[in-house]
Amino acid sequence: MRTITVDVWLYGPLARYADGGEGTVYANRKVELPDGSNMRELLARLGVPTEERGITFVNGRLTALPGRQPDLHDTLSDGDRVALFHLNSMWPFQYRHGAALGRGLERSQREEPDLFHHRTANRPHAEE
Repeated sequence: MRTITVDVWLYGPLARYADGGEGTVYANRKVELPDGSNMRELLARLGVPTEERGITFVNGRLTALPGRQPDLHDTLSDGDRVALFHLNSMWPFQYRHGAALGRGLERSQREEPDLFHHRTANRPHAEE
């Protein structure tokens, strides 16, 4: 079976889900998954309950917000960098305005634009 490796960064209380991450403000873990795995499967492998996950980035693109997780079925690729912030973490300053959105969150924002205010950057999606 072919596998992928995902570079996962866990911030705030989520750091406890990384080996040896207890008591730290962040932790890094390389996670090996079967090829074709999605965000839900990554969270399950880490043991992170979706209810604890807040702001999430995949390769620098905002893919989830507290209470808004359209990325659960997004397929991950080998080498992806995933940043998971706790539900109560503050919005990282550098991303408050102009963060590129992942496809699912972009679609979700178009469907229900009043759920959060966000000014997107003019950054095209990479070709799949």
